[in-house]
Amino acid sequence: MTAISLDPVDWRLLEALQRNGRASYAELARTVSMSPSAVTERVRRLEEAGVITGYAAVIDHERIGLPVLALVRLRYPTGNYRPFHELLATTPEVLEAHHVTGDDCFVLKVAARSMRHLEEVTGRISGLGPVTTSVVYSSPLERRPLVL
Repeated sequence: MTAISLDPVDWRLLEALQRNGRASYAELARTVSMSPSAVTERVRRLEEAGVITGYAAVIDHERIGLPVLALVRLRYPTGNYRPFHELLATTPEVLEAHHVTGDDCFVLKVAARSMRHLEEVTGRISGLGPVTTSVVYSSPLERRPLVL
């Protein structure tokens, strides 16, 4: 995979879209002082190049009844990842999974209804190997847009 070369206008568009994925082409055009048609073409090019991979709503987990957020580290003892991928496919509480270096093999971001629910989820995960769980007190920086 090769990196695409981005100019300052591309970066300003990407920053604006990361902050508000629902921004209209007219709004984006005002942000970068270009015509809406030129901005439309640039955004299309960024999408086709795979720089922009999608648009999504950011959800407040507490407001939908999942107030407990945890990072679960899994030390996976085997190279057969099929059971791990099956667990991910059947455990919607796992929001993110990252294969990492170090003593642990995976770091998972988990949302749960309660501490008891978190215990149930981590119990399922621990069926694959030893886990270490860190409950998130707060998130001073939840998401940061990539900027130039």
